[in-house]
Amino acid sequence: MVRSRVGQTLQQKIKENSSLYLFTIVLFMMGVGFGAVVVNSIGLTQKQDLFMYMNQFFQEVKTNNIADPMLAFQNSLGNYFKYIGFLWILGLSIIGIPVILMMVFLKGVMVGFTVGFLVDQMQWQGFSFALVSVLPQNLIVVPVIIIIATTALSFSMRMIQNRLKKQNGVPVYYHLISYSVLILIMLGATVVAAGIEAFISPNLMRHIIASL
Repeated sequence: MVRSRVGQTLQQKIKENSSLYLFTIVLFMMGVGFGAVVVNSIGLTQKQDLFMYMNQFFQEVKTNNIADPMLAFQNSLGNYFKYIGFLWILGLSIIGIPVILMMVFLKGVMVGFTVGFLVDQMQWQGFSFALVSVLPQNLIVVPVIIIIATTALSFSMRMIQNRLKKQNGVPVYYHLISYSVLILIMLGATVVAAGIEAFISPNLMRHIIASL
């Protein structure tokens, strides 16, 4: 029953803000493309330094000399909570719109650069490593960020409209409650993402590294 209501709420929100969702997704994809292009623009020295750091990370994963999974889970979850909490606060502020857009774009840049660098340095092996190290948790994290960012933009824009037009429709606090409940649901999704990142991805990475 609860899952059905959550699904209906999400579908309603997506339908109401379909054009805004499209804009946010395009912005994220532009960030991914920009991040991939940046890989080709950095110097050879920087690439060598990054690749050396990456090799050290490979050795740590291969020898199982990485952070305790529970500690990694707590760190990842803490980072996700901070990121989402910041987006929530920005959505409450009229001046937060450009920062929200920038955060979505930069998230795309990070994903695009990471995958692009791995492929640039290791070709198909790098692509395989990206599939197990970047993709699993981001299958959850990226949609969560897009949903939250779009909802935050919608709420902030609604506040602007209410101030300019002084509308007497649905009270703002009703939208605030709906907005906050959605944030809590998305925080629940990040628990799953943090679990994948801490407990599943390292084992998958170890398997790929062993075959390199």
